[in-house]
Amino acid sequence: VTFKNAETLQQVAADIPLERMLLETDGPFLAPVPWRGKRNKPEYILHTAQKIADLRNISLAEVALRTSDNARALFRLGPAGAAV
Repeated sequence: VTFKNAETLQQVAADIPLERMLLETDGPFLAPVPWRGKRNKPEYILHTAQKIADLRNISLAEVALRTSDNARALFRLGPAGAAV
């Protein structure tokens, strides 16, 4: 979604309901811009989340909160702050 030529993917990321979205890194491959061509690292997920926030005109915090909630629900980890 961070690559300049990923227009279709960017449109999908802007249009699908946020409550249906998860984030992933493709690690160790396909590092996001600005790390393209390097080994991908988990912390680079912030670049992906920021791009989605920019595409949707919402805050990075909103993307992080909603996608984290979605992951907790999918994997049945309980609500935010719950013991796992």
